[in-house]
Amino acid sequence: MLGQQPILVLSQNTKRDSGRKVQLDNIRAGKTIADVIRTCLGPQAMLKMLMDPMGGIVMTNDGNAILREITVQHPAAKSMIEIARTQDEEVGDGTTSVIVLTGEMLAVAEPFLTQNIHPTVIIREFRQALEDAVKLLQDKISIPIDLNDRDKLKEVIRSCIGTKYIGRWADLAVDIALDAVNTVTIVDNGRVEVDIKNYAKVEKIPGGTIEESRVLNGVMFNKDVTHPKMRRLIENPRIVLLDCSLEYNKGESQTNVEVFGDQDFTKLLQLEEEFVKRQCEDIIALKPDLVVTEKGVSDLAQHYLVQAGITAVRRLRKTDNNRLARACGATIVNRTEELKESDVGTAAGRFEVKKIGDEYFTFVTQCKNPKACTILLRGASKDVLNEIERNLQDALHVAKNLVLNPRLVAGGGAVEMAVSGALAANAAHNTPYRAVAQALEIIPRTLAQNCGANTIRTLTALRARHSAGVSTAGIDGETGEIVDMAAKGIWEPLAVKMQVYKTAVETAILILRIDDIVSGSKKKSDKEPTAPAAMAAGQE
Repeated sequence: MLGQQPILVLSQNTKRDSGRKVQLDNIRAGKTIADVIRTCLGPQAMLKMLMDPMGGIVMTNDGNAILREITVQHPAAKSMIEIARTQDEEVGDGTTSVIVLTGEMLAVAEPFLTQNIHPTVIIREFRQALEDAVKLLQDKISIPIDLNDRDKLKEVIRSCIGTKYIGRWADLAVDIALDAVNTVTIVDNGRVEVDIKNYAKVEKIPGGTIEESRVLNGVMFNKDVTHPKMRRLIENPRIVLLDCSLEYNKGESQTNVEVFGDQDFTKLLQLEEEFVKRQCEDIIALKPDLVVTEKGVSDLAQHYLVQAGITAVRRLRKTDNNRLARACGATIVNRTEELKESDVGTAAGRFEVKKIGDEYFTFVTQCKNPKACTILLRGASKDVLNEIERNLQDALHVAKNLVLNPRLVAGGGAVEMAVSGALAANAAHNTPYRAVAQALEIIPRTLAQNCGANTIRTLTALRARHSAGVSTAGIDGETGEIVDMAAKGIWEPLAVKMQVYKTAVETAILILRIDDIVSGSKKKSDKEPTAPAAMAAGQE
């Protein structure tokens, strides 16, 4: 029966909860997720060890990575997990903060629901508080940053990764993130483009020490040359990039060929050879030193290329080929007949194949103004490398946010206290609007908790400092003391904070809007035997 609307039938087995009970259940689920993540905020954050169904382990304090691995049944808790992913994709940092803040927003809404205040009233005030908070951040609290001031940029990225595992190698990580983002940034007629995902590739090679990690001024990939006689080191190579195979192409459709004599068969083979030879001649005419193709290279083509002193690399990934094209200035060509001098890449200074561990890696480095790069990570084990890569992605995103939106706010819970104080000053006593101001204090409170400070005393002192006009006073996540964040140099990008507030409040509003959950899962009838009983019956 196509075209009919689905009909909701509430049968005996359909489970339906509605009204106040559902809203309080949803709030409880949100708070539970926030409690799991809470200990992962700040420099003294704990790590979580997670086992996936395949038996692999993940050790991390990245909010998004933790929530990606855990399985939950409650629908409201699932939407909480979704927001951590959104935060990670949008700005790359603040995944832990956004979950903690959403949980607290829901927690402060609970007393109003129990007082029978309608959710729409709470939502209206929440939304007004968010608008005011965003306006405060943009106009009064944030400060601009000069993108040419490398030391200031380093401070911001250092405060982002200070809370993570890679914090011990903060200087190294900050330099890697800044160099990579500066490399891939393109300014075109006033439009700034920073594509980290496609043009800053992270290559993880177990072994060595973390200090050996670096950004290459070029690219590398896990390939070796196709023929042992080909050169493995070329200075100032001329590079040709292809998207076609250097072997005889089979017909797209099925073809039958009738052969009457042995010379006909020889002629067929000869035609195939001539086709490959013609391809190689097209390439050799440009006198390249290196040919890289995304498809295969036949033995015959290798023979012709070796004779001409040309090195070939085959079956390179499309993404790697795009990066290589950007780095060395070549154009990827689909047919060898169309090759011309302008397609040859000459911006690379050195081609080299090195053996690291058991595998061969191809390096194309010393590029003049490359717009793509590879970040080479070394470390003791795969788990360490995976965690470092996750941390480095956060640092790269922070650097990218600064390039796209160069404004800062003070870190260490200072900005939350400043916004909270300003909102509380505008609000009447005991309203949902004021509850939002109270909820923002969860960030400094959690920072104080995680480093073992006395929470009540620290927060009272912090409020007093803000009342006295020190709007950049925050909590030092290492010691739990109250310090001036501007003097300590702990800053965060405005883009991250804005996204945290917007996502947290919008999600709280979304969850408060739900007043009915209908699930069509069957309840087990009394007649059905339980699993152990069924097994026992089977054994008899």
